Amino acid sequence: MARVVIFSGAGISAESGLSTFRDTGGLWEKYRIEEICQAGCLSWNRENTLVFYDARRAQLGDVVPNAAHEAIAKLQQRYPKDIAIITQNVDDLFERAGCKDVLHLHGFLPNLRCEKCSSTQAVGYEKQERSLTCKVCSGSLRPDIVFFGDPAPMYQYLYEAMEDCKCLIIIGSSGNVVGMDHFAKSIKHSILNNLEKSSAIDEKVYTKVIYKKATEAIDEIVKDIEFFLKA
Repeated sequence: MARVVIFSGAGISAESGLSTFRDTGGLWEKYRIEEICQAGCLSWNRENTLVFYDARRAQLGDVVPNAAHEAIAKLQQRYPKDIAIITQNVDDLFERAGCKDVLHLHGFLPNLRCEKCSSTQAVGYEKQERSLTCKVCSGSLRPDIVFFGDPAPMYQYLYEAMEDCKCLIIIGSSGNVVGMDHFAKSIKHSILNNLEKSSAIDEKVYTKVIYKKATEAIDEIVKDIEFFLKA
């Protein structure tokens, strides 16, 4: 398994122009989270939920990877066995930058998932055709998103990756959804990069803390990772 784990949150994609939960005037501000991102919402608020994720896919199609995504992709290309990329984000910006085997903890927006057999199929940035059904079992399709309260099966791969991690990099994560402090406490090398402090993160458990945009911090982060890998 990889010695370096790069763990990212919404902050890295926000620089590409994607709305986050906390953006003022963003997509999320127009909706109550429990109405479009809570387990069970598809049963009582299906059309509004699908419209919301249609809008998110359309927005994703209008943005491009930023310098942080691209720098991480180049780093992974140089050290393919040593760099694992794990993200809370559901966008495909890492993939479009050239990253491989990205672990998406909370789903993947360009996909739809069958509610019956859980198989997925790609729709890219298009609206979900309401008459579209699963190609495997003809079941109903939903956004391939882990709603609050849904099972999150990818977390087991996060735990497995952290067993071999010797250098942990956190970029653009507030720590409110997935806390990584307990991992950082047992890892000798760790970097926290956020735009500002978060009450959900104990910065003292990280060996380096950088409060600036990911695109501004990424060169320093890459140099530190390369120094670690060459040591």
